[in-house]
Amino acid sequence: MPKSAVQTPEQTPLMRQFFAAKAEHPDVLLFFRMGDFYELFYDDARKAARLLDITLTQRGASGGQPIPMAGVPHHAAEGYLARLVALGESVAICEQIGDPAASKGLVERKVVRIVTPGTVTDEALLDERRDTLLLALARSGTSSKGRGYGLAWADLAGGRFLVNEVANDDQLEAELSRLDPAELLLPDEEGWPSFLAARKGVRRRAPWLFDADSGRRQLLQFFGLHDLTGFGLEDRPRAIAAAGALLGYVEETQKQRLPHLTAIAVETGDGAIAMNAATRRHLELDTRVDGEHRHTLLGVLDSTVTPMAGRLLRRWLHRPLRDRGVLGERHHAVATLIDNRADDDLRERFRALGDLERILSRIALRSARPRDLSTLRDGLAMLPELRSLLAPLDSPRLQVLAESLGEHAAEAHLLATALVEHPPVLARDGGVFAAGHDVELDELRALSGNADQFLVDLEARERAASGIPTLKLGYNRVHGYYIEISKAQAGRAPTHYTRRQTLTNAERYITEELKQFEDKVLSARERALARERLLYEQLLDALNARLDALKQCAAALSELDVLVAFAERAQALDWSRPQLTAEPGLRIERGRHPVVEAVRDEPFEPNDLILDDDRRMLVITGPNMGGKSTYMRQNALIVLLAHIGSFVPAARAAIGPIDRILTRIGAGDDLARGQSTFMVEMSETSYILHHATDQSLVLMDEIGRGTSTYDGLALAEACARHLASANRSYTLFATHYFELTALAAPGSGVANVHLDAVEHGDSLVFMHAVKEGPADRSFGLQVAALAGLPKSVVGDARGRLAELEQRGHETQAAAMRPQALDGPQQIGLFAPSSAALEALAALDPDELTPKQALEALYRLKSLT
Repeated sequence: MPKSAVQTPEQTPLMRQFFAAKAEHPDVLLFFRMGDFYELFYDDARKAARLLDITLTQRGASGGQPIPMAGVPHHAAEGYLARLVALGESVAICEQIGDPAASKGLVERKVVRIVTPGTVTDEALLDERRDTLLLALARSGTSSKGRGYGLAWADLAGGRFLVNEVANDDQLEAELSRLDPAELLLPDEEGWPSFLAARKGVRRRAPWLFDADSGRRQLLQFFGLHDLTGFGLEDRPRAIAAAGALLGYVEETQKQRLPHLTAIAVETGDGAIAMNAATRRHLELDTRVDGEHRHTLLGVLDSTVTPMAGRLLRRWLHRPLRDRGVLGERHHAVATLIDNRADDDLRERFRALGDLERILSRIALRSARPRDLSTLRDGLAMLPELRSLLAPLDSPRLQVLAESLGEHAAEAHLLATALVEHPPVLARDGGVFAAGHDVELDELRALSGNADQFLVDLEARERAASGIPTLKLGYNRVHGYYIEISKAQAGRAPTHYTRRQTLTNAERYITEELKQFEDKVLSARERALARERLLYEQLLDALNARLDALKQCAAALSELDVLVAFAERAQALDWSRPQLTAEPGLRIERGRHPVVEAVRDEPFEPNDLILDDDRRMLVITGPNMGGKSTYMRQNALIVLLAHIGSFVPAARAAIGPIDRILTRIGAGDDLARGQSTFMVEMSETSYILHHATDQSLVLMDEIGRGTSTYDGLALAEACARHLASANRSYTLFATHYFELTALAAPGSGVANVHLDAVEHGDSLVFMHAVKEGPADRSFGLQVAALAGLPKSVVGDARGRLAELEQRGHETQAAAMRPQALDGPQQIGLFAPSSAALEALAALDPDELTPKQALEALYRLKSLT
């Protein structure tokens, strides 16, 4: 805070209250409740005015200085909070916890919760189709090579709590890319990997909060356990440290119990196909490089009805499984839905579900609104129909999910009888409960609703009993209800009337009956609202008693929705069921790129892929824009889709064991790490060469183009040879270096394929068809012309190309003629003899095995 914002004895009582709250939460914005507004003061006000585009004012003074202020209406606070959270800000909510009407002096205020990007649970603050995760990170070791990390993450809005441990920086970056947390907690220490600096929502905490021993105690106390064996955590100290730090932060910010976090799941990398951060970025699973989401794999695949299913599908997409038993059950379930034409009826029922997962979390946190409960009511009422639709379907997974829906007739009946058909937005407004649900509430409502008629009847009775025709009943806020008689008739007032007020021309009285009515009516609405609050809490209690079963039901509904969406996509897009075989290799017939096909107006040209033990690498040549990258990506996406349980865009796909997908596609600087385009390319290539196995699918696009011709060619060839002989990965290697086509020698495991193009007059027609063998030309100038380069530039390039080609031919011919040893030697750009001679000179025949000699011979042949 600035000096002017420091608390001094001259501050007003209200400002002293503000400073006390702000001192406890100095690093977050403070929403200070004042009547119908949340006010912000001093630096908070200046910052909020800038971020929210609201008016910054100065009113009054405190400590002799004007007070900068900015405010937002209480009823519209959610919208402003959503904007602040989206910007990565955290906000402490300081509420009036006393009753202003009953308070003597200043009403008491208290921070009731802190809204942070990773802990939001309010519907208005959340992206309905994306998990909002809080992640804590602990570490061990001091060097990057010997360091390990523990990760713990929680989805408070969905009630999930998970942990994992990774061995190094690369695995950590891959996990953060997969989870993409909204808020990241880490110890305030030096030496963290550089990629953390570029992440949004990083919050540094005191290092002692990430201690494994204190974390263990905190977890045991939170879950009421004697040990963590049941969670599989006992031998994972880094995960325990991270989980303890996360749990402490959540309890600190939410300031309440978290009954919906009932367990911790350990999520290891062994059961999933590994993908590093670069691979997820290159394949554009749910976000394009330009930030667009629609034209991505998720954008094409997600036809789920409910938001909770959309989030589950995103999790599946970022964690494709290797468990063939689970995948086989999913594929069978999708086929069963298609064969029985059950997907349309199920999708229609899902429209009544809503986001039950997040609704149940809000019920657990006691922040659920009346319309959340009516959505749950409608969803539970639909379960018997769902079960009847699933009963005849012969699928093990569908029957397990049908069983997991559970029986919730009691909760469905309670909600159906308790709630009005269309409840109000907020419970505090009343009108939530239906007539007949509670006798006392009905009586209170009747008192309030029938007050006018009672007064009319009472006035008539009193006139008749007293014989005073001018007698009338009235009401004012100061004196309440009264019987008024004019001065002239006051002497005829009955003896049981008690004088309440004397006016110039009249006397006002009260009777015991009117007093009792007044007590009932004046408090009827307040008592009715209080009764509704009590009933609402009792309703939440009843639902929380069955929370675990209801959460299991929501999880089953989410998975059903995803499987039904797979069935719908398979039929709408003509996708087929993949075969996951034990035999190594990939055999894809008439495969298509799911995203490119979806956005193209013209038909997509399908292509085949065959990779096996004898054919480990395809060297792919052809012109730019010919479809090399599309072909590579489509095969990776087909493999990925098969491993989440989806059908795939191909006529047939037989896929052997795959342990990871690794890609090196595209180019760009990494300014945050100070890396050039070529350094990024080499870093990603290095990762692949160190991690790819004989069960990995590797995509390599234009390796070596970021440096000089000879350097690039040498690197590309060396990388290709290593992948083919050492890694023995299933590799698609796209290149413009035609020299690499010589790698396809007998017994090498390398084959050539190309994408062709045809010149038609001055235009170029891309065929997009993959054919065996190398391309015979690159069409670089034709593509440049298509891109709109000035004709003069293209013409100059054609002339220069002819000159270079002629010079290359002359140089090659000269290299074949004997040269005087004392004359100057000039080797042409295209002469192969220099590289061949250098390679030959480096060989020691006495040190070569027969196999190495044969490989050297092939290498020399490729250089000539």
